[in-house]
Amino acid sequence: MNAAITFPVARYRFEFRATQPIRLPDYAGSMLRGAFGHALRHLACMTRQKECTGCPLANGCPYPAIFAPLPPPIHPLQKFTEIPAPQVIEAPAWGSRVLTEGDTLAFHQVLIGRARQELPLIILAWRRAFAHGVGAGDGRAELVRVLHCGQAGDSEIHRPEGGSVDAHVPEIELRRAPVLTGTTLYFATPLRLQENGRALPPDLLRARTLLMALARRANLLAEFHGGGPLLADFSALRQAAAEVRDEKHLVWRDWRRYSSRQRREMRLGGVMGTWRLEGPLDLFATLLQLGEWLHVGKETAFGLGRYTQDTGAPGDIFDEPLHGRERHFQAVDRKEVN
Repeated sequence: MNAAITFPVARYRFEFRATQPIRLPDYAGSMLRGAFGHALRHLACMTRQKECTGCPLANGCPYPAIFAPLPPPIHPLQKFTEIPAPQVIEAPAWGSRVLTEGDTLAFHQVLIGRARQELPLIILAWRRAFAHGVGAGDGRAELVRVLHCGQAGDSEIHRPEGGSVDAHVPEIELRRAPVLTGTTLYFATPLRLQENGRALPPDLLRARTLLMALARRANLLAEFHGGGPLLADFSALRQAAAEVRDEKHLVWRDWRRYSSRQRREMRLGGVMGTWRLEGPLDLFATLLQLGEWLHVGKETAFGLGRYTQDTGAPGDIFDEPLHGRERHFQAVDRKEVN
């Protein structure tokens, strides 16, 4: 058996009980991220400056570290205007609806690197967000519990009445398959791979674009929030990616969100469906496992670019409904049962 490596990433499931109606839009990723960021800033920021840039406490403040990390002033390879945040919000299943009093709202959040150490603060921020109101109509909810969703299964680690967070292992183990010649990715939220600032439609997407975007994202997260870069030689990856064949069953899905910072509506659509990759994938095996936690493409902080994979033979997989592959992620709105 090949040696395993670990990566500092953990997924958590938050379960809230509605106390006032909560209106969920078609995709709640933006709504949840905005409410979380506002609450986190209120709890963490001591100077109350409008911007983190130039703040004398920015380097030690958990708000930018978790939500909007500041790029390094100097980097040996390039100048960064922004770097990826060490967290991903995975919203409930697609579809607008209203949760009434007693219904359960459940969603996931992925934390990477240092962000894992701030879990108690993050839990408090979520509680504050839902206590003060989220979404249209300021829906409110109370936290029921938090679960750690590890590779061995889900385990409850926190209830508000207990206060503390139970010990758990906030990392995953990645094992490289001896040979990987094929895999199918099931995209459950829109994938945005861009070229010249525009998201690519299905017919312009290439396997090489996807694989290299995944490699860059994983490497940047490891460098800025983990123990250091994962990859030193991208040339071998580019060569291997160019030889990968693919078969796409992807459709375009529009998604719009209102940006309070830019004061305008933004279109953030992408592709959803299945994407079969075949060829020399050995170099990407670990990255493809990691991508199931980190997501891929643009706007991952909202939960876009989420996928699961199946490394078996293609068979009839393209005929299988996408929602059948989402069981691990979907949150079911339900009445609390005593």
